[in-house]
Amino acid sequence: MTARYTVSGAGLGLRRSMMASCMKTPPEVDFMEVAPENWIGVGGPLGRKFRWFTERYPLVCHGLSLSLGGPAPLDEHFLHRLKSFLESNDIRCYTEHLSYCGDDGHLYDLMPIPFTGDAVTYTAARIRRTQEILERRIAVENVSYYAAPGKELDEIDFVRAVVEEADCDLLLDVNNIYVNSINHGYDAKTFLEALPPERVAYLHVAGHYVEAEDLRVDTHGSDVCDPVWTLLETAYEHCGVVPTLLERDFNIPPLEGLMGEIGQIRNLQAAAAAPEGARSAGG
Repeated sequence: MTARYTVSGAGLGLRRSMMASCMKTPPEVDFMEVAPENWIGVGGPLGRKFRWFTERYPLVCHGLSLSLGGPAPLDEHFLHRLKSFLESNDIRCYTEHLSYCGDDGHLYDLMPIPFTGDAVTYTAARIRRTQEILERRIAVENVSYYAAPGKELDEIDFVRAVVEEADCDLLLDVNNIYVNSINHGYDAKTFLEALPPERVAYLHVAGHYVEAEDLRVDTHGSDVCDPVWTLLETAYEHCGVVPTLLERDFNIPPLEGLMGEIGQIRNLQAAAAAPEGARSAGG
């Protein structure tokens, strides 16, 4: 299996509702991310529009339905269809959530896998089987969660153990670390710096909803807040200047607003890549 992480810079999650505005080909966007479940088997006008993007941008895929930690058998039929889709569209990287989303049917939400040793073994085996079928490495995303039933391990130890035993990579979601740090009372910077930088494929950054002083809800429906931008700087210090994708699922502003946040990503990447002397001179 070979990794194909040939993306760089700043990326944007492509939603169908954004197609018309994004077809202006904004030069600030280096790559795009799509959910394959939304595009497998799509033809007609939408299929032609999708091909317009695949011909102009490096694309990565972020899955929604594989349920890597779920009790139902791994959906190998879907994985074979996914493999054809990834290959026919020259998808550079495939990622999924380190979660489960159903049993005999979908819950339409991302549920936390119990942080236990048995769950590490079970989930890692399903990731390895996924990589065998797809014939490529995948990356799994650290997810936001609001309860931890049956917890035996800390979240950081669970994530590290899964990616090590599965021998897969990590899609590091900076916003999810921040959200979880507020909701579960740990230090976000310490958590991030405990992750293996050599396994990080790319980063996600997004906004969230402030429900209460001690409760954040991962919505992807607002602008990225200052503490998350600061944590993104920490991620570049820890992992290097890794490709970074801006997620926005609703309350989508005009394209110019999205490009402002893409510009912030690019500015932080440029600052992190600058020689130490240049960073010091620039303040």
